[in-house]
Parts: sequence; structure tokens; C-alpha cells
Amino acid sequence: MILDTQALFSDAQAITATAASTNVIDFGPISPATKNFDAGKGDDVALLVQVVEDFNNLTSLQIDLELDSTTTFTPDKTIPLATATLAQLKAGMQIARDDLPRGITLQYGRLKYTVTGTAPTTGKITAGIVAGVQSNGVAI
Repeated sequence: MILDTQALFSDAQAITATAASTNVIDFGPISPATKNFDAGKGDDVALLVQVVEDFNNLTSLQIDLELDSTTTFTPDKTIPLATATLAQLKAGMQIARDDLPRGITLQYGRLKYTVTGTAPTTGKITAGIVAGVQSNGVAI
């Protein structure tokens, strides 16, 4: 797996409450000339969400891809990626190991981490668009 800092939504981001990823990815300008633009179309574009520090306390963590036409994030579109339980949120676990979905026609994207249960005091996520995904672990 190859990581690029400019393609990361989160780089060892501590998740201590419901929050958006620290980084927003700009998929490129959408205009009448690019009206058929779709970031998830064509060759597979790998997306990885991986736990890099064990979580505590929470019941579950939901991860969604949020898309918007501006960086203010209303958002215009939300795509559910995965939900993981506390037992699954251990360092090394790949929560989402998938491709960007088809239909990304909005310019900006970020991840949203929704905590259910008690707020965690430990737990970190690294997530982003990657050049291939390591496949020697179990993804949920």
C-alpha cells in the first residue's frame, strides 16, 4: 500500500468525539465542461480507513464519505462506508478497504466519524485514497 499525504483524509487523527476528517480532498473543479466528471468511475480508486491506535469506551464508530460543492460542508451528499464495534477497533484493523464509489460528482470530499456510546479517550485513524490496499488482514 502506498500513502500520499496529499490524498489523506486523516493522518493518525485522534477520534475523541463525532468529528470530520482533518483534511478535505479536492477532486477537481466541476464545471459545464466537466459535467460528466465522476471521481469513482473508470479504474478502481482505492480508499482505506485503518485504525492506528486502539479505541476505548465507545460502542461503535460509523464512517461516512461526505461530498460537497464547497469546503463549508453542508454536506450535499453522504455515502456510508462502514460501522465498526469497539471489539473491532484495534490497531491494524482496516475498517473500510474499498474503492471510491461511483457517482462522486461534487468537488470536495471528507470523512465523517460518528461515535456511538461513551466518547473514547484513545483511538486514532489514518484514512485516504491509496495506491493499492494491503490484503493480509481482515477488513470489516
